[in-house]
Amino acid sequence: MKLNVHSYESLGTFDGPGLRLVVFLQGCNFRCLYCANPDTIDLKGESKATDLEHIVEQAVSQKPFFGKRGGITFSGGEPTVQAQALIPLCKRLKEEGIHICIDTNGSIWNEWVEELFSIVDLVLLDVKEHNPAQHLLLTERSNEQTLRTAEWLERNGKPFWLRYVLVPGYSDREADIRALGEHFGNYKMLERVEILPYHTLGVHKYEAMGQEYKLKGVKENTPEQLDTARKLFEQYFKTVYVN
Repeated sequence: MKLNVHSYESLGTFDGPGLRLVVFLQGCNFRCLYCANPDTIDLKGESKATDLEHIVEQAVSQKPFFGKRGGITFSGGEPTVQAQALIPLCKRLKEEGIHICIDTNGSIWNEWVEELFSIVDLVLLDVKEHNPAQHLLLTERSNEQTLRTAEWLERNGKPFWLRYVLVPGYSDREADIRALGEHFGNYKMLERVEILPYHTLGVHKYEAMGQEYKLKGVKENTPEQLDTARKLFEQYFKTVYVN
């Protein structure tokens, strides 16, 4: 069994606790307007079919840098697209004592995803928007399964972080942030909320791929906008970071 791997990042500091090997997997079911990795959406793309043991070897070789908090994070794309292949890989990584994170939009659910989530140590749950209409506008997909996935994590005692991209004019409305806070405010397994500033670092990829970037003209967050959002989130959550 192999995984379609798009790319790697060694010693990453933004995708889970500590220093991490980040493995970006190919394929995504969402169509986020602000996607920074449009080249990972296609199920095949320019990815390389990679033996699972090769990824284990990379993680083991970097383990001395992980310390007590670091490990490996599977991102994308949407890693649960390849959940079936990730299961044996994650079991091998656990044998090697490596901490595992999955960065996911939480919208795919089947027996493989459920087993995968039961193995990993931490889920980084990307909630794009709480308001269903705004979520559909941003991603072209529903958020119903994402919210059900969060409920499963809470019910099954699986720690998770909530990640929220603050897109000016799209996901920064006070009413929507408050609704999200009220929905998740009492979740005991929610360890941390990360506000991810909107950025345009991936725009050049759309140009190279001959695709239109649909948020042209949307400016990156000001410090004041980020501070306002942080204060709103802090009314509902104890641990809030601007990543």
